[in-house]
Amino acid sequence: MRKTLDSYLDEQLGRGRGYLTKAEAVKTLRLSATAFAAAAARLARQRRLASPKHGFYLILRPEDRAAGGPDPARWIDPLMDHLGLGYRISLLRAAAFHGASHQAAQVFQVIVPKQLRTIAIDRQRIQFVYQLPRAFAAVNKAPWLEQMKTDAGFAKVAGVELLLLDVVRYFRQAAGLNGAAQIVHDLGAKADPRKLARAATFYENSTARRLGYLLEHFRHTRQAVSLRPLAVKAKSFKPLDPSVRVVASLARAKAPDAPAWKLSLNVPLEIDA
Repeated sequence: MRKTLDSYLDEQLGRGRGYLTKAEAVKTLRLSATAFAAAAARLARQRRLASPKHGFYLILRPEDRAAGGPDPARWIDPLMDHLGLGYRISLLRAAAFHGASHQAAQVFQVIVPKQLRTIAIDRQRIQFVYQLPRAFAAVNKAPWLEQMKTDAGFAKVAGVELLLLDVVRYFRQAAGLNGAAQIVHDLGAKADPRKLARAATFYENSTARRLGYLLEHFRHTRQAVSLRPLAVKAKSFKPLDPSVRVVASLARAKAPDAPAWKLSLNVPLEIDA
């Protein structure tokens, strides 16, 4: 008997795969593109299928629907393989993975070397954060990555060193400067100073200086010292929080400096101890 798309979903789940691609389903089931589209649309109406990207489908289990959608950690790896893109889970979800007790990620954040729109499946959201391809290719490698295990397999997650650099570089997506500072406070001691210093060379110098200052401020001394050579290269002062817009002359008059890091401390830090 010829298999239907319905039975194919059950077969995939039985193999521990909570996803499928249009190409493989059409080939396996010998369906026309029109027949597949009709069957997929019917299953989507029944909330058995969802399509986060063209040609890629998630098989929704009853427990996924109850949770507001499947956990993106279960399917981010096959999705990015389908798109032909490298990636790493980072920022708030990665902070929680590494044990930052104050982080309750409301969005699943992924660093990628291409501009991609946010994906929403019920209440689950994936936010893609763009990193320049050259920098991404330099750091998105085994020495700076770890694996997040799920019941469906593994996903790539930023190691502590990349995470610290990412949250300072992309602090607006990490609950602001204070959110980034909280993660540095919680996880800074776990970073390997040599690995951190090496990875930092592929980020903007201002990112390394801001991270160095935060590490020093929270007494993660070995990690901070590893970034000092990058601060020496800086030729001008930068604000600690570049999102705060004030008249430069007033800022210099009122804000204290961190001369070792060539930073103007234009905002106070407020974190939970």
